Amino acid sequence: MHELGLLRSVAEAVDTAAARAGAAGVQAVGLRVGTLSGVIPEALVGAWPIAVAGTAVAGARLELEVVPATVWCPACGSDQPIDEFFALTCPVCGTPTGTLTHGREFEVTWADLDLPGTTDAVTTDGEAEKAGAVRDPGPQ
Repeated sequence: MHELGLLRSVAEAVDTAAARAGAAGVQAVGLRVGTLSGVIPEALVGAWPIAVAGTAVAGARLELEVVPATVWCPACGSDQPIDEFFALTCPVCGTPTGTLTHGREFEVTWADLDLPGTTDAVTTDGEAEKAGAVRDPGPQ
């Protein structure tokens, strides 16, 4: 089950971001997972408690955004949804296409951090994490 190894890397990255931000803990982590990423969402959910054990992420919720696979069809002029049996043609009009536009995603999209001196969790996204900053998630 490679999901466990992937989640350990996610936990390490979020743990690092939490430490950099001075967070006391992590309430939740959001992942974007494409249907053609090779990752099974149910396996992620099952492996999450094991992957985060002993880290600042332990006890945090895992929230998944599953991204359907799509291809760009030049004839239709739009993205078209596909399944795992994609045959390099547009499923709507049959035009040959191999331009996968969505479906291979596997990325941390946000983390709710417990910061000292705040009453609410603060969310960090991928861009903010790179800069070592956090952003207020606003009204929830």
